[in-house]
Amino acid sequence: MIFTEEFFMKKALEQAQIAFDKDEVPVGAIVVHGNQIIARAYNLTETLNDVTAHAEMQAYTAAADFIGGKYLHDCTLYVTLEPCVMCAGASYWTQVSKIVYGASDEKRGFYKHGKDLLHPKTEIIGGVLEFECGQLVRDFFKKKR
Repeated sequence: MIFTEEFFMKKALEQAQIAFDKDEVPVGAIVVHGNQIIARAYNLTETLNDVTAHAEMQAYTAAADFIGGKYLHDCTLYVTLEPCVMCAGASYWTQVSKIVYGASDEKRGFYKHGKDLLHPKTEIIGGVLEFECGQLVRDFFKKKR
């Protein structure tokens, strides 16, 4: 099997769909280490009544638990929406090696504040399955209006 950025982003999209179905903002995330998914997560802010329960935060916690340590060296976070400032800052502390995101977030994404929020060694790739990732969010908010 060939593991591509698109392959793993589809797995993150599966998590986002779970969030959508639970009436959570549909953001999904996975953490991959050595082509193995070690964490799967989606937004739980409504379920947990916790503004910090973003998909990325849930994924970081699950991945650290799997690894048995707080640093996510040699790991990649796949997330369907550009991380916010909080999640980008948390990624700095995890020292995750790479972040791959789908859709950009013009309003709340970290990039408008600069890449310096990430650890200097963290590689970033955006726009993977951008349309599909963005469409799920657009559909969610269209349903809310």
